[in-house]
Amino acid sequence: MTDRRRVVAVYGHEAGDGEALRDLAGPEVLVVPGGRELIRALAGLRRSGEQACVVPMTLGRDPELVADTARTLRALPAGQTSGTLLAEPFGTGRHLVAWLRAAAARTPGTSALLVTAPAGGLFDDAELYRIARLVHGYGSHRLVEVALTGGDPDPAGGVRRCGMLGASRVTLLPAAFHLPELPVVPGTEVTSAGPTVSRAALARVLAERVADAGLRWSRGRDDGIATGLTAADDHGHSHTHPPGEGHDHGHPHPHPHGHPHGHGAGHLTRSTA
Repeated sequence: MTDRRRVVAVYGHEAGDGEALRDLAGPEVLVVPGGRELIRALAGLRRSGEQACVVPMTLGRDPELVADTARTLRALPAGQTSGTLLAEPFGTGRHLVAWLRAAAARTPGTSALLVTAPAGGLFDDAELYRIARLVHGYGSHRLVEVALTGGDPDPAGGVRRCGMLGASRVTLLPAAFHLPELPVVPGTEVTSAGPTVSRAALARVLAERVADAGLRWSRGRDDGIATGLTAADDHGHSHTHPPGEGHDHGHPHPHPHGHPHGHGAGHLTRSTA
């Protein structure tokens, strides 16, 4: 085995069918969905004598992707995953807010903003509304609305809502790895702010995640899998309790909660430059 690890980027609903992510990442990065495709990718690397660093490609709305990836790696026989590292997720909610704020800052203040992403689960979609509210609160645009490709409202419905609220121009802010189709709505000019993350930024952040995973492994032989299993602990119905009816789940936490985590402003700046 070599010390150099091949990057395996595992995607979920934030990347659609994965084609746009493959284009952004380039041929050196293996881009696959989770489950069987991930298992096949790792098996192929092992046959060729390569080690792997697996990066869950969430922009911050899909902690289940991190946990599912960790569960897949944990379920494999040790001989099939020896030397495989699980990196921290590509992005967190804080990163996504920063990326969208940067895109909003490049958009004329007279335009309404429509934050768009593929529909995920109920909690993932609710997270998009929270993120859009922060973009609105930190910015100067009067209108910031949300639309879900494959959900309700869809982008066309979101544009119509902006129009009913007085906007004659709407700019789509994609909160995903691919660009949505621009809806045609009579009486409203619709444009796009462009990709959430550029090729250069994606390569830079991937390099950071892989370097951090390698450092964690060299210092303490921590492959990241145990920490990844806890990524979705506070996400979803299992952690929604009426007041006074919470309980102690007693989850083991061998490592601090690093998946996902928020970095300070310096890290955000470095990742979004």
